[in-house]
Amino acid sequence: MGIIIKHIKTIERIDQLTRLQATGSPEQLASRLGISKTKLYRIIDLMKELNAPISYDVSIQSYVYVEEVGFKFGFYLKEQNSNTRSHLAPVL
Repeated sequence: MGIIIKHIKTIERIDQLTRLQATGSPEQLASRLGISKTKLYRIIDLMKELNAPISYDVSIQSYVYVEEVGFKFGFYLKEQNSNTRSHLAPVL
């Protein structure tokens, strides 16, 4: 698996645990993800650069989103009307 895909999978897992407010401490989260604490902090910083409103809540010992957000990475089919599709070749 490529390094970019690994980073995306790690971000997806952090996102999932953050939504559940179940990341635990940075040390616990890094251990759970199988990465160093330094790498975790780098990924959290990357998420912040991508506008994730993420912060650590000491009272519940978890990362949390301070605003409601969604994260999705990948390609998906958009709904199109029948006129748009008529000139496209079918996907095999």
